[in-house]
Amino acid sequence: MDLLKFIGRTRQFEQRLGESRPRLWRLAHAWCRNRALADDLVQDALAKGLRNHAQLRDEESLHAWLCGILAHCWHDHLRAHRPMEDVTEMDEAVLVADGSPETEYLQSEIVRRVRQAVAELPVAQREVVTLVDLEEFSYAEVAAILEIPIGTVMSRLSRARSALKERLRDQNACGLAAPRIARVK
Repeated sequence: MDLLKFIGRTRQFEQRLGESRPRLWRLAHAWCRNRALADDLVQDALAKGLRNHAQLRDEESLHAWLCGILAHCWHDHLRAHRPMEDVTEMDEAVLVADGSPETEYLQSEIVRRVRQAVAELPVAQREVVTLVDLEEFSYAEVAAILEIPIGTVMSRLSRARSALKERLRDQNACGLAAPRIARVK
């Protein structure tokens, strides 16, 4: 009977790991900006999570635990492959408000520029800003995931947000703002 409970729990754990894959991939891709590498990092993280599932103390914190494993895999990769070049670009996400071509273009241009600015951040700042602002982890959770003090999380996040603000402001000041498209009557 205990063996059946264990098998059921293991299958449920494997299913939850599979459900975490898209969020982990999005995070890995935000960090490394390389689709193939993001796939590899997520695969490594999930394999390590499966092997070490007994170390998970609280089932409710599975995603944070997996993000911590992913962060370790990412740092291991950075140590092994210095310097790393970002090779591929992210797909353009189009946020459509009214469906007009002008709106689609302007919104996709904004998304592209924000993603580019995030990609240009130093790795440590990029990790923190993606965990807090994209994955919506608390500062304490990010500190645990990256194994850094909470004050470091806050200072990196502050520097990252300031750098993003400055980069985006500079793009607009240099005339890189999305052009206005005149409507033909």
